[in-house]
Amino acid sequence: MAEANAGPEVASRTFAERLLYVLAVAFVISGLLNATPGIPGVDNGLRNLTGLDWISSRKFPREWFFPIIFALMMLIVALKHSMWRDWRGRSPRRRWFGLFMDVALVVTAMMISTTFLIEFEAICLIDQITGERERLIAESLKAEKEFAELYGLPEPTTVDDPQCVGTTGGWLVLIVGVSILVFLCYNIKVWGLPLVLVALGVAAYTFLTVMVWYFHGPDDINKYLMTKLAGEPRMLGDGRPKVHDILVNNGSGLLGRFMDIILNTIFPYLILGSLFGASAGGQSLIKLAFRWTRNLSGGPAHAAIVSSAMFGTITGGPIVNVLSTGVLTIPMMVKRGFSKVFAGAMEAAASSGGSIMPPVMGVAAFVLAALTGVPYSQVIIAAAIPALAYFLCLFLAVVFQARKQEIKAFGRLTPEMELDRQDILNLGMIFGPILVILALLLTTKEEVGCGLAGWLLGAERVISDAGCQVNSLPWVLKIIQNSAGDAGSAGWWAVALLVILLFLDPKMRARPRKLLDALADAGYLISTLYLMFLAVTIIDFCLKFTGLPVFIALDVLGWLKSLGLGAGGSLLFQLLALVATMVLAVLLGMGMPAVPAYVNVALLMGPVLSGLGMAVFTAHMFVFYFAVASAITPPIALAAFAAASITKQDPMQTGFAAVRIGIVMFVIPFVFAFNPELLLIEAAFLDPGATDGSYLPGYDGTVDWGALALVLARLLLALVLLASALSRFDRTSLATWDWGLRLALALFVMSGNPAVHGPAFLAGVAILAWHRFGARGRSAGTA
Repeated sequence: MAEANAGPEVASRTFAERLLYVLAVAFVISGLLNATPGIPGVDNGLRNLTGLDWISSRKFPREWFFPIIFALMMLIVALKHSMWRDWRGRSPRRRWFGLFMDVALVVTAMMISTTFLIEFEAICLIDQITGERERLIAESLKAEKEFAELYGLPEPTTVDDPQCVGTTGGWLVLIVGVSILVFLCYNIKVWGLPLVLVALGVAAYTFLTVMVWYFHGPDDINKYLMTKLAGEPRMLGDGRPKVHDILVNNGSGLLGRFMDIILNTIFPYLILGSLFGASAGGQSLIKLAFRWTRNLSGGPAHAAIVSSAMFGTITGGPIVNVLSTGVLTIPMMVKRGFSKVFAGAMEAAASSGGSIMPPVMGVAAFVLAALTGVPYSQVIIAAAIPALAYFLCLFLAVVFQARKQEIKAFGRLTPEMELDRQDILNLGMIFGPILVILALLLTTKEEVGCGLAGWLLGAERVISDAGCQVNSLPWVLKIIQNSAGDAGSAGWWAVALLVILLFLDPKMRARPRKLLDALADAGYLISTLYLMFLAVTIIDFCLKFTGLPVFIALDVLGWLKSLGLGAGGSLLFQLLALVATMVLAVLLGMGMPAVPAYVNVALLMGPVLSGLGMAVFTAHMFVFYFAVASAITPPIALAAFAAASITKQDPMQTGFAAVRIGIVMFVIPFVFAFNPELLLIEAAFLDPGATDGSYLPGYDGTVDWGALALVLARLLLALVLLASALSRFDRTSLATWDWGLRLALALFVMSGNPAVHGPAFLAGVAILAWHRFGARGRSAGTA
């Protein structure tokens, strides 16, 4: 009887899995078509072929594409993360509840998509069905023509979209409210409770403050306790426009800014990470890393840093990075003599660094670019020096640990380090797409045609003392120009190249289905990721609606001004604000992905930091770093826990060791906060209080390379002092006073006051020289 009952269930589940696979692949292909860069002649050829003037092969109309894709993504989430399936062994009541939630997710997603089409003024679905929209447009156009004729103006051919007549009315509030509740409940299953608790807390605060306004009124009440919907008389019905905004608003709506970021910018990079996982390039990359670092005393630990930095810049996910590279690097580190805790912590710290390593820095970096309005090509330039400083500090930590444990360089090549012809081809799968991304992101549209490629490919240009002027470009260069400087286009071409390179692998040629499997995995990931973005959207909308971030910023700055320490004032209070932001980012990031941790803290504390005289971009970079650092910060250090699952060591011990090794991730944001020249781009120098685009005091919008060199020299010394102090070892063991002094000097060296950092720099160099030559003398005496 049990087997008979199991048969239909297995068949049903098999059908569901097949359906899920087909939907995920179809979703990815649709998204790639939408993200296709401009290719001259393609759209015109398609229109000539079909005879349809409106047809397009790319950049589909968002008002139709977004709601359809949203419903498809939530269907994929329900099939992939089905509560009904995962709770198969639980009680019947719980399992039936799981089925209810699966169905509810799909139904509410379809309701949201349909309601969007009904309420969005560019569509007005009900009006289109009834013919009301056509009538309204005709009447508006007639009135515009009469007005133009009366005043002798050109005859108009189009009019603005009329307001929708047929809407969901008061049902809109119920539809959106129930849908949000279902989305948050499903987020608990997929992304965990912390994110949902924050969203529920912010939503509850919004609801309660609205109720206070409704029952009490706006007079004689603290602004934090009241959120005003409209004027008098007070009516809850006035809240419908706000609910309408959360649905259709291009900025803060459920299908707004974050949907645009996912589909038009991040989409190809998430596919790229999935394709890299299907390639053989990862194994060859690790072999190359071992080969490069064989003459270093750290050996496998240095290889872990190199491979994690390079692999992490592709995947952008610390947990995926740990589980991909750590299974090889951690056992090798242990084999060479490093403790299991150190090996796991080093892998966790290095893998977390992949999220800050250009050119592909994870989803949060793309969100940062969107929120600050800084092109992603500029973001990767700004991230370069801080990322290199972070990985340099990891290298130094390994050096001092290897000296401490007397681990020597391996030196010779082993069979595991030999690179054959297939390995070289596999490495092309890694470096080829990365080079494409870098080349396109760092090339401006104006530069295309003026360089060597323009000369070789026959671009018509005029070069004079005034510069280079391009008159005509060949077809290939037009494609490059359309993609230059655009993050989405760069990622798309990287995906296209990698799909071709994948077939250099004989295993891929023998089983091409692996390519479809990788695309399906990307579809699962992107759909699941957007479920998380729904929770982030709710937080974003509620915070802006209540005005809470503005209230906090105004009150904090007002308090500082009352003490005579307002904007641009005391460095001490800037430091206190930065520390508070750091703590908030780390706390909110515990058990939560980097994206919501970054967005939440940026919305709350970003205005405060900007009010204290920090450029908006620098403030966001500061928050971004600590959102990433939460992956190795106990008690919920997800990257460290992933590494501990490989080493079978205590996760908390691994987490604390990862913090000690990767401590510079907690330090470098303070460095570039007070030394924005480290970020290299103009946006880091902009005065947030100016409306004319002027710069912070002491800066002119350009990088002073001499000043930057001095800052880098101080930073390098501080990293050496910091790494040796935390290892409590240099050439020999460090006494308590010695490592304590090094920590203090590392802090003073990065002070902005020359009277402090000058003597500290000299003292730091002196203590390192004394230790080096003193240790050599002691070694000679012993000999």
